[in-house]
Amino acid sequence: MKILFLLQKNKLLAVATAVLLIFAFLIFVFTAEFYSAIETGSLWVREIFGGFYLWLGLLCALFLLGIAISKYGKIRLGNSPPEFSLLAWISMLYSAGMGAGILLRAVQEPIFMFLNPPISTSTSAKIIALEYTFYQWGFTAWAFYGIFALLIAYSLFVRKNKINLGKSLVEIQKVKFLPSGIDFLTILTTVFGLVAAIGLGTTQMEGGISHLTGTSPGNLWLTLGLVFIISFFAFISAFAGVEKGIKRISTWNIYITIALLLFVFFQANMLSVLQNFFNSLYYYIIDFIPLSLAVGDYNPGKDFLTDWTYYYWAFWLAWAPFTGIFIARISRGRTIREMILGVLLIPSLGSFFWFSVFGSASFDIMNQMPEYGGEFDNVFTSIFKFFEHFPVSGFINMLVVLLLASFLITSVDSAIFVLSMFSDRGRENPAKAYRLIWAVILLIFSEAIIVLGNVKPETDVLIAMQKFLIISSLPFAVFTIIIMALFLRELRRRS
Repeated sequence: MKILFLLQKNKLLAVATAVLLIFAFLIFVFTAEFYSAIETGSLWVREIFGGFYLWLGLLCALFLLGIAISKYGKIRLGNSPPEFSLLAWISMLYSAGMGAGILLRAVQEPIFMFLNPPISTSTSAKIIALEYTFYQWGFTAWAFYGIFALLIAYSLFVRKNKINLGKSLVEIQKVKFLPSGIDFLTILTTVFGLVAAIGLGTTQMEGGISHLTGTSPGNLWLTLGLVFIISFFAFISAFAGVEKGIKRISTWNIYITIALLLFVFFQANMLSVLQNFFNSLYYYIIDFIPLSLAVGDYNPGKDFLTDWTYYYWAFWLAWAPFTGIFIARISRGRTIREMILGVLLIPSLGSFFWFSVFGSASFDIMNQMPEYGGEFDNVFTSIFKFFEHFPVSGFINMLVVLLLASFLITSVDSAIFVLSMFSDRGRENPAKAYRLIWAVILLIFSEAIIVLGNVKPETDVLIAMQKFLIISSLPFAVFTIIIMALFLRELRRRS
C-alpha cells in the first residue's frame, strides 16, 4: 500500500514508471520496427554529431584540468573531512563507472586493436593497440563523468542544495531556460543503461558458467535466474546504504580485481608488460590531442569511429549524469582538486595497467598458437578462454563469474540509490521504500527485455537498448556545454 501511495504522491516516479511500461509494451508488439528506429537514430547521432563528441570530450578533459590546477581547486566540498577513505572512495567510483566492462573487454578489445590497427604510426602494433584502448577507456570517459560530478557536488556541498540535475544550475545561476525534463531523461537513460549492462553482464556470466560446465550457451532460465540474483543482492546493498552496503561490495570488487591482475601479471612476461604499459601511456599522453580530434595519422576513418569511438563517447555521456551524481554523493569533504584529479587519473591509470597486463599476455598467447582461430574474438567468452592458458583455470574462471556478478551488483545498487534520490526530492539518503520500488522496476524491466530477446531473436533487443543510450546522450552533450559555461561563471562570481 505504501508503494502505491508513493506512486500517487510522486509525479516524476509515476510518469517514469508509466513510460517504462508503455515502452516495454511497444517493444514487445513492434519489435522489428523498434529495432530499426533505434538503429537508424543511433547511426544518425553518431554520423552527424560524432565530430562534436570528439571536440566535447577534449574540452571536458581540458576544462577539468584547468579547474583543478586553478585557485578554485582549493574549494572544499563541505566543511567536514572526507566521508570515505581513499581506497573506499576509489573502489566505489570505479565499480559504478566501469565495473564489469573491464572484464568484458579485457582481452577482446586489445586483440581486436592489434589485428585491426586503427591508426598508423611509427610504433609497433602492440603499442598502437594498447594506446587506442587506453584512449577509449581513459581520461575522456572520466571527464564526462567528472563534469556532472563537479556540478552536483558543488551544488550539494557548497551551495547546500538537494540533488537535482535540472535545478542545480537554476539554483546556481537563476537560469530559467533549462528544461526540467532533464531529470526525467536521466531516469530513463539510467534505466535503459542498467538494463543493457545487466543483459550484457549476465550473458557473459551465463557464457562463463556454460563454458565451465561444458553445456551449450544460451540458457534462458539460467540468465533469468542470474538477473534475479543480481537484482536481489543489489537491492540488499542499496537498502543497507552507501556505508554498509555499496562501500563494502565495491571494496571487495577492487581486492578481487587486483588479485586477478597480479595473478596474470606474475605469470606473464612482466618486463614486457611494464614496457608496453609505460610506452603506451607515453604515446597516449603525447598523442592525446590529435587522438581526441582524429586528425592526420590519428584518424582511424569514419567507419571505425562510428563503430567504436563515437559509440563509446555517446555511451559514456549517457552514463555521465547517473555516475556523476553517485561520484558527487561519495565525495563530501574532498576539495574540487582532489575530486577532479582522483576521478580523471586514478581509475584511468588502473584501467591502463589492467589492459596492459591482459593485452600483453593475450598477445603472447596468440603468438604461440600455431594458427589463431578467433579464440579471443567473442566478447562474452574471450576472458574465459584466455584463462584456459593458466593454471587452476577452472577456479579462476569461477572467480571471474563471481566478480562479474559483484561488479553488476555495485552498478545496479548505485543506480537504485541515485534513482531513489531523484524520486525522494533529492535527499542524500532517500527513503527505503523508493529503493524497493526502483529495485522492482529494474528487475521486471530487465527480465522482460531478456525474455523478449529470446522470443524474437531476429532482432537483438539488448543491443537496441545500448544504442538507445546513444540517442539519449545527445541532450546530455548539449547540457554539458551549458554546465561548463555557467559553472565557470559561478566560480568567477565567487572570487
